[in-house]
Amino acid sequence: MLSGQIADGFATIFIGELIDRFGHFKIWHGAGSVLVAVSFSSVFGGCMPCRILSTSTLKVETISYCVFAAIFNVGWAATQVAHMSMVNCITLNSTSRVVLTSCRNAFTMVANLSLYAIAFIVFSVSTAKTHADLENQYRWIAYSSIFIGCCFVGIFLSRTEEPRLKMGLRGNSHARISWAYWFKKILYYQVALVYMLTRLVVNVSQAYLAFYVINDLRMGQSAKALVPAIIYICSFIVSILLQEMAWTGQRLKAYYSAGGILWVFCGAGILILPMNMSAFMYVLAIFVGIANALMMVTGISMQNVLVGEDLSGCAFVCGTLSFLDKMSCGIAVYVLQSYQSMSPTVLDNNSSITSLTVLDNNSLISTSYISVTRFGLGLIPAICSLVSVAVTCTMKLHTPYSKPLVEPLLQ
Repeated sequence: MLSGQIADGFATIFIGELIDRFGHFKIWHGAGSVLVAVSFSSVFGGCMPCRILSTSTLKVETISYCVFAAIFNVGWAATQVAHMSMVNCITLNSTSRVVLTSCRNAFTMVANLSLYAIAFIVFSVSTAKTHADLENQYRWIAYSSIFIGCCFVGIFLSRTEEPRLKMGLRGNSHARISWAYWFKKILYYQVALVYMLTRLVVNVSQAYLAFYVINDLRMGQSAKALVPAIIYICSFIVSILLQEMAWTGQRLKAYYSAGGILWVFCGAGILILPMNMSAFMYVLAIFVGIANALMMVTGISMQNVLVGEDLSGCAFVCGTLSFLDKMSCGIAVYVLQSYQSMSPTVLDNNSSITSLTVLDNNSLISTSYISVTRFGLGLIPAICSLVSVAVTCTMKLHTPYSKPLVEPLLQ
């Protein structure tokens, strides 16, 4: 995962610069989608170098998955930067940009929920009796997702026109803004820090959610799918509701702060939630979904306010901010996983430790132990949310561009 995140991080800067120089958002989006489809198929298709070299050593497998993960993330970088940059070049209207961002986030939730639907169908149709059957089930889930994704990419590329606002505003689509122009702006560093912390909150919590539900709260296997589904549904609803508002810089800050503070309370609840109150996790999931949507939509919209009318540097801004996102998330998960092998000391009934919890009839576990999963899902997002809210309060977001659109936003 770390190798993929590092490749993604550096690719975002490089691709962002190329998009600013040459444009053609749709070409970059399509090329990135092809890389994602091919590499993702290879990851779930097994270790290809192992079959070629007729060996299955751990070293060869690790290198193989690292390479395909890197290729996947390079493709994802091209797709993500091109898609995010298009928002700024479709319209200059601040409210319309927030609408596009919230729509983008809403359909991300639809995609996540669709994956659960595909998994439900696959698990219902086939039964895994062996490890090989289980692998085949996940291959079918992966291949089905890739096929459906490719269909929607084809619809997007065939039905969406290349944004022309960039050329109309600057007169030359190949003109570019120097990197130094952004590095001299205080707002650039503020938005970059807020965006990085927001992604840390969402991505790290998502990575550890299933482990927390099953390993820490000891909930049923169905909760592993139900809790994330609740989060995605709530995020979808909030993202839709955010489209109905007129947005200003102060309102962006207020709604982001509300989402951040909400996550702080959710993180505290996750950190101290005992197993005998595990059902309360469903309530926490509702508020986590709301907080995620508020932070993601408004956090990315702050990035759009930073770009403003400087469209010839919008891809660079998206690329550098994504670089911070990928590197920080990769390092955070890597550090947390390095401690994941540590486990609470399980003792027999004759042990003389005072603070104990009964696991079963024959073993006990120290209640003073807090798992890495709890830190990853509760403490880290809460701290990141608190810091990001503090940074948001210091921002001076410019008055949004409020001139009427020359053409309708959606045709």
